[in-house]
Amino acid sequence: MVQKFQSPVRVYKYPFELVMMAYERRFPTCPQMPIVLDCEVIKDETLENGSRRNTSRRCKLAVDAPYIFKKLIGVDYVFFQQHNYLDMEQRTLSIEAVNESFSSRIEIFERCRYYAHPDNSEWTCFDQSATLDIKNFFGFEHSMEKMGMKQYTQTTLKGKEIIEFFINQLREEGITHVDRWTSPPDAPKSPSPVAARDQHHNILLDGDFIARSLGQLSPMQESKLLELRKMLDGVDGLGPIPSYQTIMRFLAARDWHVNQAFAMLCDSLRWRREHRIDALLTEYVKPAVVVEHFPGGWHHHDKDGRPLYILRLGHMDVKGLLKSLGMEGLLRLALHICEEGIQKINEASDRLEKPVLNWSLLVDLEGLSMRHLWRPGIKALLFIIETVERNYPETMGRVLVVRAPRVFPIAWTIVGAFIDEHTRSKFLFYGSDCANMKDGPAQYLDEDIVPDFLGGPCKNMIHEGGLVPKTLYKMNSLDDHEVAVELPSNSEAMAPSTRLTALHHHDHHNMYKCVELKAGFTHELLIRNEDPKSVLTWDFDVTRNDLHFTLYRVTMELPDKNDSAVSYFDLQDFVEGVTCFREEPTLICRHKESVQGSHVMHHNDNYLMHWFSPSGSQLNVFYEVLSSANYKGSMTSLQSAFSSNSSAASSVQSR
Repeated sequence: MVQKFQSPVRVYKYPFELVMMAYERRFPTCPQMPIVLDCEVIKDETLENGSRRNTSRRCKLAVDAPYIFKKLIGVDYVFFQQHNYLDMEQRTLSIEAVNESFSSRIEIFERCRYYAHPDNSEWTCFDQSATLDIKNFFGFEHSMEKMGMKQYTQTTLKGKEIIEFFINQLREEGITHVDRWTSPPDAPKSPSPVAARDQHHNILLDGDFIARSLGQLSPMQESKLLELRKMLDGVDGLGPIPSYQTIMRFLAARDWHVNQAFAMLCDSLRWRREHRIDALLTEYVKPAVVVEHFPGGWHHHDKDGRPLYILRLGHMDVKGLLKSLGMEGLLRLALHICEEGIQKINEASDRLEKPVLNWSLLVDLEGLSMRHLWRPGIKALLFIIETVERNYPETMGRVLVVRAPRVFPIAWTIVGAFIDEHTRSKFLFYGSDCANMKDGPAQYLDEDIVPDFLGGPCKNMIHEGGLVPKTLYKMNSLDDHEVAVELPSNSEAMAPSTRLTALHHHDHHNMYKCVELKAGFTHELLIRNEDPKSVLTWDFDVTRNDLHFTLYRVTMELPDKNDSAVSYFDLQDFVEGVTCFREEPTLICRHKESVQGSHVMHHNDNYLMHWFSPSGSQLNVFYEVLSSANYKGSMTSLQSAFSSNSSAASSVQSR
């Protein structure tokens, strides 16, 4: 099996010419690499007026292997061929090495490159790759492969130390600068590609720039940042090369995997070019309905210097805005906010003279109700989330969700599943009674900029929102969307799995369980709660006939139950008011109703979701337990909420 090694890009903060002088001192031997016994020059030629030099060496290496292997192969050293191709004009050195000994049994190939940093001509980059293929080695092929790659990896780690050693040695000798190669006066001159690139990049990736604009990066992160930046050169159809901050965000979004970040970034750059996103800040004009009815805007900065955007989501007429703007119009508004955020991030970084890499969002949920869970609106929201996460990764620093009402866990169950896990970790949730307490959002905002609607002293210019007049609706807007995602007109209700698939083009059939209930039978789901103050949320549809739903808390130990024909109420010690307690009043769920609810599980007990079918019904159900760690502050405002498409909820969705 072929073993492969690929190093990250290594950066030496010295000019190429000085690194080359240090590199030459490695030969014929150097103390840091005792495995190299000798290097004999077998070919050395200078070409093109001295700008190019080709050198071949035969290197003698000690066999660094266990005694048994040395006895087996009968030698204490092996030979390698090394070929160097130096181009002083282009400031590159390419190195290829192959094994001469045991070439019929083993193939070792190494390629290394030194080259001038593409954005800082005073630095030098180095990368290397190698393959090891042991075809036949006396039955020890696998062991030799593992040992060979381990030793090779250890040897490559010494490479940077060796260059630094000889750089210091040159410095002690008074050599800190080597002139660049210049062609003879009578030789034709050609422009350096590196110099040409430097003319198009006015920011050099030096230490000051990193500290001022990117923050603390490890050497590995620096090398991967440079590697991804270099990969973007020469790729057609991308448009302008993005800033290092943008490149770093895509790397962070893909956990610093260069190839994954490269694919994600290329897709985003092509998307930006196709949709003229770079012109959005200058070309976008806010429609009148946004100016008059959109409850969001920028509001100073948080304590970390991040620009702060406030969205009073509970005051937003989701249906009115979507019917007035359409899906495309609402998306353009969201993208304009994101572009403003990038602009304000850069302005904050320049003003504070320190890295500011993302912005903060404060979401006020006062007034949030079931009308905000209008399904075309949820579909639009999920599409916007997907588009933003794909093209603006790591631009959100913190999300403060304040005055969360009891319906909020239902919305979070639906929407939170589509938000990247790393982004979800940035959300902090607060109930209605801690919006301006010391342990609430005030710990992230300076006291003088806490907005007045949260009890602070700062007046804000953010619109109150309110209902959008129907006169602003577009003709026949969203009719197709409503048909696609609302309940169909036939006798069967759309299953939640189908509903969410229509919302966001994802397969959620495994999320929901379909249960057939005969007349007089029950369906029960047992939740063994070990996290007091966690939140139980549910979403289910009822078809054919009515169902009765009740949530119980049970203090006795309950066995697992596989037989759907048996109820926990059949147990001898299962007595309501003694070992089980009704946490929510029984709800009669009608045919074709969709019911959502939530409940804070305060106790370290069992909780039982209980459905009873008097006449035989079909149930499609999904539930989720949200950890108490996802919420901060009081949970009293997050108690149970119910909704129905055909009864209570119809009054708020009838507009």
